[in-house]
Amino acid sequence: MRLLRLLLAATVALQAQDLITGENIRAHIRFLASDLLEGRGVGTRGGELATNYIASHLAIAGAKPAGDNGTYFQKVELVGVEPQPDAQLGATKGGDSLFLKWSTGFVGNTMQQKARAEFDAEAVFVGHGITAPEFDWNDYKGVDLKGKVAVLFTNEPPSEDPKFFGGRALTYYGRWTYKYEEVLRQGAIACVLIHTTPTAGYGWEVVKSSWGKEDPQVKLAPGAAALAFAGWVTRAGGEQLLALAGHTVDDLLKRADQRGFQPIPLGIRIRGVVPTKVRQIQAANVAAIIPGSDPAMSKEAIVFSAHWDHLGIGDPVNGDKIYNGAVDNASGCAVLIEIARAWAALRNRPKRSAIFVAVTAEESGLRGAEVYAARPVIAMGQTALNLNFDSFFPFGRVKDVVVNGAERTSVFPIVQQVARRFNLSIKADPRPEQGHFYRSDHFAFARAGVPAFSINMGDEYIGKDETAGAQLAFEYNAKNYHQPSDEYKESWDMGGPEQMARFGFTVGLTVANQPAMPTWRAGDEFLPARQKSRQLN
Repeated sequence: MRLLRLLLAATVALQAQDLITGENIRAHIRFLASDLLEGRGVGTRGGELATNYIASHLAIAGAKPAGDNGTYFQKVELVGVEPQPDAQLGATKGGDSLFLKWSTGFVGNTMQQKARAEFDAEAVFVGHGITAPEFDWNDYKGVDLKGKVAVLFTNEPPSEDPKFFGGRALTYYGRWTYKYEEVLRQGAIACVLIHTTPTAGYGWEVVKSSWGKEDPQVKLAPGAAALAFAGWVTRAGGEQLLALAGHTVDDLLKRADQRGFQPIPLGIRIRGVVPTKVRQIQAANVAAIIPGSDPAMSKEAIVFSAHWDHLGIGDPVNGDKIYNGAVDNASGCAVLIEIARAWAALRNRPKRSAIFVAVTAEESGLRGAEVYAARPVIAMGQTALNLNFDSFFPFGRVKDVVVNGAERTSVFPIVQQVARRFNLSIKADPRPEQGHFYRSDHFAFARAGVPAFSINMGDEYIGKDETAGAQLAFEYNAKNYHQPSDEYKESWDMGGPEQMARFGFTVGLTVANQPAMPTWRAGDEFLPARQKSRQLN
């Protein structure tokens, strides 16, 4: 009898999974990436249309509201800070001076959330700006950075040893978000990142489109410290700054990569004036829940997430100023909606609850996900797993799946089992040096202790040459990522997004019914947070 029940449950699950189709996913992308939504900018009419669309479809699916005051919306209070093109950045040494041009020489913003921020201070080169005692690494040793300008590179010391800064894989220490956080902790007044494509992992056009526009920031607490300037200079701009100090980009990058690096006072003063437009933004995460069937385990949850925002309206490229974000991330929102619809169709409701969250302000540094992690529908200690969906290529069905970070969790055997069921090989992160694990919304869950990872397509396409997938990904990243050309096309093949949605649905469903509460593996950086969150419940 028990075997029969299991077989019936599996059959019903397969029937529900079959509701997830590429054509349904296509319909959501077509709308969410349309010009009508004007790039789904945070705090804009297009963004509001996007959140209402997602909430409506979650309601139609049968998911109940899980936001504030019985709604589908969790308020996220942000401050929009938009740098103006008359911003100034320059440097002086004795009687010599230089000035960089906005957009072509530098971009950036103030974190002080005011109409005008200014600074004029000594500059110190601090390598990669990392303090990592577990690797015996401190780029700030022997220097007092209080009130000074930190000049540094993104990324981290290169290594092939996986036990030293993750080897080829970028850790959080290499991300620009960490750099700004650590520089502020060290007391700096401003931070200047020197951009190179290898250290950043993307070209200047991506930096310019991301940092030359309004930045939705989490509202500062009264009296909280913040950087007067956090920004980037081009490699050419970096050469000019460093030449004034008698150095070159290559020379200082080489020094930054060496163990025993010592901070270098540059002997120059960097001055900046950052005029901005500031506005209060009431943004929102969309949150819905399908309760579990077990009286005890329904108090625990699987969280499916995707970010709904993109870059809105920005600088025109070939006459187009709408950054539609079709792949990034209308595709992930479409997958989220269709998983919810399939989950609600299950006749045998899973034991754990399922929460569906479309978060805001991912493009500004995972702001919405951080807010959700701080105010979750079900406590982080009772959240079993977060599966995140971000950017799916519409080039057909694939033979492989990327689940970077899953191997660090106790869920990995289930992931492997489901991959075999779908005839998918699990592929290692093809670009570990870009630190994708620390760039998507699941990272906010991981920091709170929840086993979390994103589900991404591999690049071995069925019916295509084995090199085609890598070339398609390269072309997207080079030409369309964070550009107006990331637009929906009717010719797209939605087989791959359909595969990933069904795969994620099945992983979540399996974990929702297993008795054991997932965790991180021994020695993982997020295990202490998991243990602490579990103790609080």
